[in-house]
Amino acid sequence: MVIPKGSLEKGAIELLEKAFYRVEGYERSYSPLISDREIELRILRPQEIPVYIAEGLFDVGITGRDWVEETGADVKILRDLEFGRVKLVFAAPASSRYESLDHFLEENLSNGRPVRIATEYLNITMNRVVATEAYASRFGSKRPMIITPWYRYGDNPQVSILLSFGATEAKPPLAADAVVDNTETGRTLEQNNLAVVEELMESSALLIANKKSLEDGWKREKIYDILTMFTGVLESEKKLHIFLNVREENLEELLSTLPALKSPTINKLSMEGWYAVNTVIDKSELHKILPKLRRLAQGLVAHKPELILPLEEIGRESGKDIERERG
Repeated sequence: MVIPKGSLEKGAIELLEKAFYRVEGYERSYSPLISDREIELRILRPQEIPVYIAEGLFDVGITGRDWVEETGADVKILRDLEFGRVKLVFAAPASSRYESLDHFLEENLSNGRPVRIATEYLNITMNRVVATEAYASRFGSKRPMIITPWYRYGDNPQVSILLSFGATEAKPPLAADAVVDNTETGRTLEQNNLAVVEELMESSALLIANKKSLEDGWKREKIYDILTMFTGVLESEKKLHIFLNVREENLEELLSTLPALKSPTINKLSMEGWYAVNTVIDKSELHKILPKLRRLAQGLVAHKPELILPLEEIGRESGKDIERERG
């Protein structure tokens, strides 16, 4: 299993620990120890992870959706892990007032000005550029010039996409006319006098797997164990476990009027005419149902569950892989 170094690292470690995996030595080693001895853990840059998993060097890992799309790696996406959310945007000097990537290209190319876009995302940027009307109408299937320190490829020097190794927002106006970069809030872009012109995609951390690894019975089960634990963490953070006491005459109304309490556990109390009810609800439901709970029940206790494991749901997914393997 491989997890990402950099901005996604903290979230990945926290997710593992919430899933009851103990990780040691990640602060000083790229090969930290994990409490599950059947897992060998590595830490690499997120840009590399999709390719290495697709090539079979690793079985399963965490990386950003942006890097899965950028590399075009043929991997199985198992789950959005719901952290590391960023937007991949096209941004230009704030004074330029472009309305879109297409508008930016049209304004510059119609005036005979070649354009330069700095980015870490060479392939995503190239694909978005060639899909614009301004580009396609002028250059057809010609590819923009991709420029890195080691090589150049492409056949259209009128539009250049330059590989950036970071600090991309500092490149305009001298080293580039615009950028494609990821941002959480847009503040860094604003501080460098850039404005978001167009949002190209949203990205977050994903759990991905090698497709051939999922054809191996033991590895598949281990990968789905990891998926089950991670899913349990994510679902638990959205839920509340509630306990309450209700009079017998209010029990049916409570159950019939509160969809969130569809399948509760109900136990008769030692006090005649009273029942204990406990169930799991969405956090977002608590404030909505509270007026009814105050009217119908007593002694409400609510706490956050540490882990709710969707055993049946993940089991079905694992079974589908087994059927595909046999097919």
